[in-house]
Amino acid sequence: MDPQVSLLPDRRRLHMHHGPIDLIVQVEGSEREAGLRRGVARFRTILAELADELPLLRSPVAEGRALHGPVARAMQRAAVAHSPAFVTPMAAVAGAVADAILQAICDGDGLDRVHVNNGGDIAFQLAPGTRLVAAIAGIDGARITIPAESPVRGIATSGWRGRSQSLGIADSVTVLARNAAAADVAATLIANAVDLPGHPAIRRIPAVELFDDSDLGARPVTVSVGRLTQGEVDEALRHGIHAARRCMARGLIEAAFLGLAGKTRSLGAAPFTALSQKEPIDA
Repeated sequence: MDPQVSLLPDRRRLHMHHGPIDLIVQVEGSEREAGLRRGVARFRTILAELADELPLLRSPVAEGRALHGPVARAMQRAAVAHSPAFVTPMAAVAGAVADAILQAICDGDGLDRVHVNNGGDIAFQLAPGTRLVAAIAGIDGARITIPAESPVRGIATSGWRGRSQSLGIADSVTVLARNAAAADVAATLIANAVDLPGHPAIRRIPAVELFDDSDLGARPVTVSVGRLTQGEVDEALRHGIHAARRCMARGLIEAAFLGLAGKTRSLGAAPFTALSQKEPIDA
């Protein structure tokens, strides 16, 4: 299927779809049309670039193989930053694609606010005096408010209920970082850490039984989570917070928000703000 690009009914957002890539893009500013044209042009080439290096992108970063495309290299950099943890560049794919489209759009003047949402992983740019309000996945009514002066330019969410496979049991882990690729990998690994290994209420199967091309191979991924005690939920979240602290100590993330069975934990100075559900969501 060829790349599909269409303006959404609100006339403000653009939908870009090609294979597994599904983007919602919004651009504000006097040079909006020029920015969108650059974004569409970049979008039309990006899937083919990734497909050319897919076998290496599915290999653990510890194997140290060189990648060539700019998005593939960005994925590798984001994953290598977490060494020696097991991770493949594919952990960064959604965020890195969002970053690349954002970069193309912003390669010019006259833009006030841009955000690229790739299935919930968001890359964005803010002009002085602007802000971004985004929902926290899985937490009713919760919002993240990010002002232009914040260093955060990427948001990603992971968990066992989402579209990605997870080794852990987090309902959701939302991470803020300096770009979306970095947030994407960190959210994946922190979500993996929210876990109770060997617990009988947790059902797992080899990743390849769900998707035969999974980069996780035979590693057991979570497919259902049964009833947990409050103490068990606290324990699992504690493991996740420890992983988030390690990421923060290495300068890989700015903040994290973890949710499991109705309980939440947060880490970092970013403005996680519980706003009214009437507050407009930008991305």
